[in-house]
Amino acid sequence: MPYTIGLHSAAAAFLSAGFATQFSVAIVICLVIVLVTAYHVEDGDEAPQSLPGPPFLSIFQLMNNTVIVLSGASARRAFFNAKGFDLTEGFKILSGAIPMVRGVTSGLQTKRISVIHKRLAAVQKNVPLSDLIPAILEDSRRVLESYGTSGTFDPFEKIYELMFQTTVRCLSSAEIADDAALVARLKTLYDRLDAGTTPATVLFPWLPTPAMIKKLWATKEIYDIVVRAIEAREQSGISKNDTLQMLVDSGDEKLVIVGFIMGLLIAGARATGTTASWMITFLGGHADFRQKAKTEVESLLGIYSDATTPSLSSRLAEIPLEVWESQAPVLDAIIRETLRLGQPHAAMRRNLGPEVYINDKLIPSGAYIIYRTFSTFPEPPQLGNKDNQYASTAFSDVHLDPTIYPDPWRFDPSRKEVESTANLPLPYVGWGVGKTTCLGTRLAKVELKLTVALFLLGFDHVLVDKNGNVPLAPPETKLERHPSMPTAGRIVLRQVHAHISRAVNYADHLPFSLFLV
Repeated sequence: MPYTIGLHSAAAAFLSAGFATQFSVAIVICLVIVLVTAYHVEDGDEAPQSLPGPPFLSIFQLMNNTVIVLSGASARRAFFNAKGFDLTEGFKILSGAIPMVRGVTSGLQTKRISVIHKRLAAVQKNVPLSDLIPAILEDSRRVLESYGTSGTFDPFEKIYELMFQTTVRCLSSAEIADDAALVARLKTLYDRLDAGTTPATVLFPWLPTPAMIKKLWATKEIYDIVVRAIEAREQSGISKNDTLQMLVDSGDEKLVIVGFIMGLLIAGARATGTTASWMITFLGGHADFRQKAKTEVESLLGIYSDATTPSLSSRLAEIPLEVWESQAPVLDAIIRETLRLGQPHAAMRRNLGPEVYINDKLIPSGAYIIYRTFSTFPEPPQLGNKDNQYASTAFSDVHLDPTIYPDPWRFDPSRKEVESTANLPLPYVGWGVGKTTCLGTRLAKVELKLTVALFLLGFDHVLVDKNGNVPLAPPETKLERHPSMPTAGRIVLRQVHAHISRAVNYADHLPFSLFLV
């Protein structure tokens, strides 16, 4: 375990100290950093425009790191295709949600990164992915049944928790996935990493602020959980059909196995959890597409499952992998449209060289690059509170362009896919494009289809406002306060077979709720 000796004692002492002591130490260290690192480099004609203000107030100049934000067609094409723009290096500094342990999830040699990517590809081969289908559905059945027949829940918590469970099932071990309390603990620890990710903890990861100490402690707990699972498997000598066994049987270094599980758990859960939450939300406002998706799944059940199979999850598990992937065009279209409107993540890279020019602006070697835009396109109609401010999606310069997607804020899975051309490069980047598409796309799509299919067959839902009236418009995405979820509102569910309503709270900015009837 690559933790400095005595670090835990130092961390405990710092956390137990009074706020005045903690604040004073932090201020002194910050002042030293500012005095040492603050300087200003004159911008040339080839340099991207800098943020205004003194250099020590601009986080894009602090600690000698250059961060460049790109948008627009030519920049998009260059960003996703430039050979020197490295995804792993980009996330190492700019993303604080992934637990960083040097040699495990950060500071990895190219060879280790290549091994992790290779193992992720192995998880998504036909046989292992097919073997995961019954387990994903059984986890989903158990979690969905836990909602009970009445009550309230937050879909951006509950659906996310469901997807976290299925991601743990797919990317770790049976011992962890079978222990609901342990899965919940892991989610809490990863959430703590998220909550503790501030500009200060990203720019000064060594600064012993309370937030950073908590992040460090959460990282250690996650590390310990994963290591215990690996050691328990090795000591038992019992082989199981799961991802951990595949990693062990491949003869990989323990650090590679730990890094695979620690890093990919959160990367997978964040993406699929957010997307699934938005899918359920959007479908609640569009009864036509909800019914089309439900009819599609029922049709697959009629063809490929045995009507005498006792449980719905077991019947869905009888549908072959290739059918889920090739014969569910409605679900495919819903996923695609959800990512167009609800894509929460920025794309991050680091230029490992050589230096390149984009639109006559220099992107030097070593610079960090972000492709995330907030468009100038018209915002959606305001719902409820006149003061609501709606931001665009992460890739709004293309995904909300009305010349590409007419009425761009409208959720419409029936839209025709737009082909990339010389004049319109990369009109859709929901899964990434070019040389860096999402490496877990196949697994993510299967998880989304299975869990949403089970939900749709168990519930009918329709949007209503707080007074029980159907609103004039469905929910719109808003990327403030947290990049992946709304900040309040209400969903009311009614279980089909029980006809008992249950209320669900989520996202303050959404002046409506979902009512499942």
